[in-house]
Amino acid sequence: MLTVSEQSVKETSAVFLNGESAMVSFGENLATYLSEGMLITLKGDLGAGKTTLSRGLFRGLGHRGAVKSPTYTIVEPYNLSFGMVYHFDLYRVNDPQELDYIGFSDYLDTAALSVVEWPEHGRDYLSEVDVHLTIGHRLNGRTIVLEARSEMGKNFIDRVTDCDFFTDHAITI
Repeated sequence: MLTVSEQSVKETSAVFLNGESAMVSFGENLATYLSEGMLITLKGDLGAGKTTLSRGLFRGLGHRGAVKSPTYTIVEPYNLSFGMVYHFDLYRVNDPQELDYIGFSDYLDTAALSVVEWPEHGRDYLSEVDVHLTIGHRLNGRTIVLEARSEMGKNFIDRVTDCDFFTDHAITI
């Protein structure tokens, strides 16, 4: 597994987005480059926009209904033409071993795309992340820092950073 400090991984990339619609659009654009079997983690404070970004990702993959945060259910499955997508919210997980009770590892062992909010609550259960996104508050908008943590993640970020939507919003951090 690659880490961000290894030479083969591109420098950390970041964008600045102003407003909810920009966050959703960014997610829709990212979705174009996703692959089945990827594990994406989203980290950020309460209200940073993790679920909003997830909504954009799922819309970009073809979902047309509401996207709610699975804070209480922990996981929300989506059966899309893209394939299975699992949306996790680990905010209420106090001990990572609680994830055994929902079969968390079984979800991750499938060819499905998994998007995990609050990954820090999953600790060792999330050791093979492909792309880690950190969302932070900045001025009147949000920054999103993309970090590859696997070869698949590096390929994803290489493709994303070449697209017009990304370059239009790219910032140096």
